[in-house]
Amino acid sequence: MKAVIIEDEIIIATVLKNKIEKIDGGIEILEILTSKEAALEWLRVNAQPDVMFMDIQLSDGVSFDIFKEHPLTCPVIFTTAYDEYALKAFKVNGIDYLLKPVQDSELESAIIKLKNQMASKNGVPDALKQILSFLGKSEDGAGYKEIFMADHKNQKLPINVKDIACFCKDIVNCVYLFNGEKYYLDSVTLDEIEKTLDPKKFFRVNRQYIVNMEAIHSIKSLNNAKIDVYLKSPNQSLEIDVSRMRCPDFRKWVNR
Repeated sequence: MKAVIIEDEIIIATVLKNKIEKIDGGIEILEILTSKEAALEWLRVNAQPDVMFMDIQLSDGVSFDIFKEHPLTCPVIFTTAYDEYALKAFKVNGIDYLLKPVQDSELESAIIKLKNQMASKNGVPDALKQILSFLGKSEDGAGYKEIFMADHKNQKLPINVKDIACFCKDIVNCVYLFNGEKYYLDSVTLDEIEKTLDPKKFFRVNRQYIVNMEAIHSIKSLNNAKIDVYLKSPNQSLEIDVSRMRCPDFRKWVNR
């Protein structure tokens, strides 16, 4: 099997090449290309490989532009530090989407998937299911988000929505889990987050917090028509109050 790596960081590309060859000695890396233009030039004079390992953010643009200028048909395994391109990656021959730093086990799984697809010629539906699952969407697009990507020790960590006690607008947005752990999210606003959540399970109590119904320990109504919300341990120390404007809707939400 012949492969090409498109990656603008030569050290990262070399590490990836070594990992690929260690996992499957039958994969021959024909070339390491460090830019979009270099990739286009190579494709103009060479036949397409069996697979491409492709970074998304390149020094001279994004790799999706390659597809606009050259009719690529070979499968692509994307390797990137950004999770927001997953659905778009599937639409341009992507069969897997690996977040940097690429883990050996994930790379091996992607290569196995590639070989299975090449053998069966019908791997696209499974790839779609995986990409949509990664995004936290149902296959028909009607589902609510099930996974958020958090920043953790210079890596991207998937957080299941069902494990989140509340979302909080701190210096940057963060989540508190039922076990008390705190993680910072990618640069999305609470308004954007709110739109992706099941309104039966989550409620925007004020500008700073979105709370999970299952995380609420107790509620206290105050004389000034405000409401204080107390979360279950170990998040009981968070000071959460329902804004006056949201109090009527909050009462309907908890009493439905």
